[in-house]
Formats: sequence, C-alpha cells, structure tokens
Amino acid sequence: MSSSDIARTPAARLRVLLARPGCIVAPGAFDALSARLVERAGFEAAYMTGFGVSAARAGLPDLGLLTAVEFADQVAQMTRNLGIPLIADADHGFGNSLQIERTMQLYEQAGAAAIQLEDQDADRRCGHLDGKRIVPIPEMVARIKVMKAAQRDPDTVLIGRTDARAVEGLDAALRRAAAYLKAGADALFIEAPRSVEELARICQEFKGEVLLANMPEGGKTPYLASGELAAMGFKIVIYPVATLFPATRAMLNSLTELRKHGRLIDPSLHINFDEFVELIKVPEYLARLDDFERIKNLADSDV
Repeated sequence: MSSSDIARTPAARLRVLLARPGCIVAPGAFDALSARLVERAGFEAAYMTGFGVSAARAGLPDLGLLTAVEFADQVAQMTRNLGIPLIADADHGFGNSLQIERTMQLYEQAGAAAIQLEDQDADRRCGHLDGKRIVPIPEMVARIKVMKAAQRDPDTVLIGRTDARAVEGLDAALRRAAAYLKAGADALFIEAPRSVEELARICQEFKGEVLLANMPEGGKTPYLASGELAAMGFKIVIYPVATLFPATRAMLNSLTELRKHGRLIDPSLHINFDEFVELIKVPEYLARLDDFERIKNLADSDV
C-alpha cells in the first residue's frame, strides 16, 4: 500500500495498522468529544459504541431503538475532526437487504474505517445482556454479502460478529464465525466468551485471522489487559465503555457536589476552562477568524 493510500481514507490507515505486529487498542467513544479525547490520549483507533451512542445521543438503552441514519450521523460527527480510524458499530444492519445495503453506504460516506455487523435478529440488544436471539446462518451470510457488494472503498473493514455463544454455545459460535469469514468478513468478533480458556480457543481456531476482543467493564467476559489478549492472538481489542462509564461517574459526582455546596469544590472533579478551550481548538478557530478578517480588509481596500 502506497503512502497516497494511507492518506486517502481512514480505512486505508486502519489496514496499515492491521498489517503491523501487535494489536490495536480502540477505546470506546460515544460522541465527537470523547473520540477526540481517545485520539489525544495517544490511541491509534477509536471504537464507536452502539451502547454508548444510544445512551448519550438519545438517553435510551442499547435495544435497537436508534436508526441507521442516527448512527451514521454520529459516525460523521465523530470522524469530521478525527485523525485516527473509527471502528463503528452497525448493530444488525438495521433491516432487510436494501436497508443493510444503505447502512454500508451511509457508514462509508460518514467516514467509518471499519463496520461491525452482528447476527442478532430485529429484537437485538447489547451483547452482554441476557435474552439475545440470533438469525439462521444463511441470513447472516446474506447480510455480509450484501454489505460487501455495497462497499465502495476496498479498504473498508467489515467485522462479522456472532452472538451465538450466549444462545447456542461456543462451538456453534465458532462454526458461525467460520461461515462469516468464508462469506467475506474481513475480521471476526465472537461476542461474550465466558472464560480465558474460551478466549484462547477462539485464537487457536482462527490463528492468523483478524480477531476482535470486546472488554466491557463488568461484562460477561473476563476483563483482561490488551497485552494479554495480544499475546493470545487478538488483533483488535475494544474497551467500549472506557469513556462512557467514567464520564458518567464524574458527572454524577460533580453534580452531587454542586447540589451540596452550591459550587464545585474539588478541582480534581473537572477540567479547567483554559484546558477545555484548548481541547476544542478555540485558539485555532479564532486564528482562522482573524485570517478571514485580514483577507476581507485587504479586499475592502482594493475596492
């Protein structure tokens, strides 16, 4: 891949990262600000969590309540000023074959580097909740093929996710993952394994393939460090609520303090004004505004 390919799309940059040794650690982000913080912290990719977007954008649980358009709009908001690739959750594709096709188009247009597609049915829910239901293998295979046919950027990474571990057991999940790989998935995501041994078996079964491990704090999977998962053979490790849960706790704590004291007392509970102004690039935008004013004044003087 040439240097021009690297510069062309976020997906091309993600492909470069995937070709390197080691694993990509992608913390979860739920909006443009949290995505910028992920980049600022030095991570090379971010993960758009459907769980977090549902909560932050609409105050709703991750039960398939948001639409493809709402999710794609969130992708666009997050990628607009993001310099690292975004791996984006697309739930079950948001409908029938035509709607799944449109989901791929919307996500690519919005700047997603990778798109995660799962095999739950229309009554889908967070992968670490009970009561999940999955579609037959041929239906998920068709979803993958529809997405691949709709793909316009050849570098876009399609992640095939199966939730079969909770429904049919690990063996069934492994069989499904193999079928999804054959159908054209570029990477595999076997959701919610229950033990370190199960994580290791996934890597043994699919040695050499791009494997994603999901590490939600408090979920059903053992909570491991990225280095441990990389040693097993995982190529992508996501920590989907690593910004959402701490941010929520911080807001609750600061609001409790404000209610109790009438103002914030503990400086550790908040970022200061100057830091935040710098984070959202106010000086940069003001400098550009000054440049525009100078150009306008020069133009006025020539009239």
